[in-house]
Amino acid sequence: MNALIFLIVFPLVISFLALVVPHGLAIKKIIGVCANIALCAVPIYLLITNLDRGPAYFNLESKLIDTGMFLVEIFIAFYLVYVSVRSKRYLPVFMVAVQSLITVTLEFNTGYVMHVEHSLFVDKFSIIMALIVGIIGSAICLYAIGYIPEYYEHHKKLRDRRDYFAFLMYLFLSAMFGIIFSNNLKWLYFFWEITTVCSFLLIGFKDDKPSQESAFRALNMNLLGGVVFAVGLVHLYSSSGVMELDKLLRLDKGVVLIPAVCLAFAGMVKSAQFPFCSWLTGAMVAPTPVSALLHSSTMVKAGVYLILRVAPVMENTPAAKMLTLIGGVSFLITALIAISQSNAKKVLAYSTISNLGLIVACAGLNTDAAVWSALLLIIFHAIAKSLLFLCVGVIENKLGSRDIEDMDFLIMRLPRLTAVMMTGMAGMFLAPFGMIISKFITLRAFVESNPVMAIILAYGSAATIFFWTKWMGKIMSIKHGVTEVMEHKVDLWEWVSLCILAVTTVVVCLAFPFISFRVINPYLLEIFGKTPVVDTFNVLVVFIIMLGLLIILPLGLLYYAFVNKNYKRVGTYLGGGNIDNITFAGAFSSTQKIELKNYYLEKYFGEERLFNIGVFASLTLTFIMFGAVVL
Repeated sequence: MNALIFLIVFPLVISFLALVVPHGLAIKKIIGVCANIALCAVPIYLLITNLDRGPAYFNLESKLIDTGMFLVEIFIAFYLVYVSVRSKRYLPVFMVAVQSLITVTLEFNTGYVMHVEHSLFVDKFSIIMALIVGIIGSAICLYAIGYIPEYYEHHKKLRDRRDYFAFLMYLFLSAMFGIIFSNNLKWLYFFWEITTVCSFLLIGFKDDKPSQESAFRALNMNLLGGVVFAVGLVHLYSSSGVMELDKLLRLDKGVVLIPAVCLAFAGMVKSAQFPFCSWLTGAMVAPTPVSALLHSSTMVKAGVYLILRVAPVMENTPAAKMLTLIGGVSFLITALIAISQSNAKKVLAYSTISNLGLIVACAGLNTDAAVWSALLLIIFHAIAKSLLFLCVGVIENKLGSRDIEDMDFLIMRLPRLTAVMMTGMAGMFLAPFGMIISKFITLRAFVESNPVMAIILAYGSAATIFFWTKWMGKIMSIKHGVTEVMEHKVDLWEWVSLCILAVTTVVVCLAFPFISFRVINPYLLEIFGKTPVVDTFNVLVVFIIMLGLLIILPLGLLYYAFVNKNYKRVGTYLGGGNIDNITFAGAFSSTQKIELKNYYLEKYFGEERLFNIGVFASLTLTFIMFGAVVL
């Protein structure tokens, strides 16, 4: 239990130290490095000590803690009302009022009689999530040490609030650990709302009009999820007297189906599924560490984490079928929209929503194979996508643009960064990285349970391959002549973070058999009493083959670089009579210039064309989901 309390409280302490220690002092960086090492080490310690153990539950009931959380909730409510009224935005005021009324009523009616046997717990799933939050969160916070000073160089009119930025980042990490380890649903709800507030403040960090618009959009949607979450808790306690996650899962479906659907809805909002995905794409106005930490690797994972936790209650119900279809709609439509985007952060945002949609669809199925796939998707997506967001942040600072069309010849300008970025992209859709393995198992699960979803997976995956491949081709293109190399301008702290995440991507790929057999399979045995029928020998053979494929490319490059140097270098063939290396003689004696432009197919996959279709389809499915449990 001490390790769980440490992971929740320690980042909170660091967040306040970030406020009080002046940022010019070297001691602040030392504190940050030591803190991040601890946040990596403790989840690893939890993994090692719990490998051969089942779930462990801990009693930490305290009226003092409950009262403190309640007072913080009241303070947050007053603060949100204040900033909303000051900005003349009254929808958040209404939702805060409704939410506060529900929580205050629950507190005063049950606060002194409610007994929670186990407030904290740890199992294999929560350890997986803790490793993601601890390792990736720490790497991103290290990255921010080098990124934020350069960010202010590019935004000189902004008020210097880097201490406030660090405070919010570590406060968010504390809240995420709270969500992961809370068995007490009131505590889980409390930490859930802390992440909402952190997201709101970090999205609006620049304090300009676009940032404020995006911040309030995110706040409105996440407050809606919070209201429904609170309604679910009230219904759960009034119908069963239960306020613990483990006991919820053991109750009769007739009693807990409505609360489970309410919690799943809150998870849908937090994970930016249709029709709520616009808050995530709008959040890309925030500084890059925010995009990487909150809106790619951790906060949105809190949504799918909660959905996977309550999925057993919804299994084989009409609500679960609707949840699966909502995830499928989000997966397919956002993958198609990503094709039409040239803004790198938007491509990453829509790709994130797409992958989260696949996880939600797996949760709706809730078979052993589907959950096995969902856990692998969570792991590999979190690592690879955070790496890509950080790479885009460096590129934006160095090139002054995040547009993919401005990333020509990136391998010549930032060669090592391009190699790291290629690792992240490969991690999203190429073998032997785990995304492709988990999608294969997902396909099998869909074929067995819902063939319609198998079709959706096939088309969505094809779109995924298309937008990643055309981006990879862009940054790998080369030209003749001298090109400025800007590698030396990348800050050391940024390099450290990128290397940590790149190495982690490869290590997790190598450790795939261990993750599957020693971590995921034991968890599935606890939940389902069985694991996906995957022959160990076949898994190892396929793994070795894919690993071999991964090695072929670098070995081939080394061969031509050091062994076989007797090959002829020629200029680029430009489709006509070459005049020089960038122009050629075309038809009718015309002079044509080579252009490297991607296909975006906006006529077919444009945001305006597909977004409303997704909203309509998902809203319809959401109403059916609630109608199926209420009527």
